[in-house]
Amino acid sequence: MIHNKVYHAKTLKTPKGTLIIEGPVSPRNLELYQFHEDLTAFRPAQQQYKAVLEISKLPEARIIIARHQDVIVGYITYLHPDPLERWSEANMENLIELGAVEVVPAFRGFSVGKNMLQVSMLDDYMEDYIIITTEYYWHWDLKGTGLNVWEYRKVMEKMMNAGGLEWMATDEPEICSHPANCLMVRIGKRVNQDSIEAFDKLRFKNRFMY
Repeated sequence: MIHNKVYHAKTLKTPKGTLIIEGPVSPRNLELYQFHEDLTAFRPAQQQYKAVLEISKLPEARIIIARHQDVIVGYITYLHPDPLERWSEANMENLIELGAVEVVPAFRGFSVGKNMLQVSMLDDYMEDYIIITTEYYWHWDLKGTGLNVWEYRKVMEKMMNAGGLEWMATDEPEICSHPANCLMVRIGKRVNQDSIEAFDKLRFKNRFMY
């Protein structure tokens, strides 16, 4: 499968300044920007910057960023699922995972995540993919937002809906380990029935176990 990508961009005016939402961004262009020091949800900012740069070099990868001038204040990553995860077992070239969404605290509450998702879906080639995201409550910034698990889940679900991702049931053990965890999915218009059936088998591996 050829992983075609078409760049899109838009501006987003916020009380803290105007942001450029753009992508997929090439490794070369990513290196032109600074990575905000508060992008620390997954690891220290500079380590995460290196990780995002490495991801951007993968053939299927898509990095969407929000930047204030030359400083990246938010990003989304898309790539094939981790080889250790259930979702990689069928080795589906047209299955990609929305792996990370992060926005610095100073720009939260301005629909930055929602706008990054919308920009990512402007690319018609996204219709060739099944896109998944796995949401686990232990990754959520409950302390920083002051939200409880269910309030945060509602916010995340609404944001993902803006990108066309919808809740889907699964028996994946880690997702099933807490009722707030969830699988969200967007199936592109050009995804064939064989791929949908292969994905359904990944969603429910224990369907016939009693």
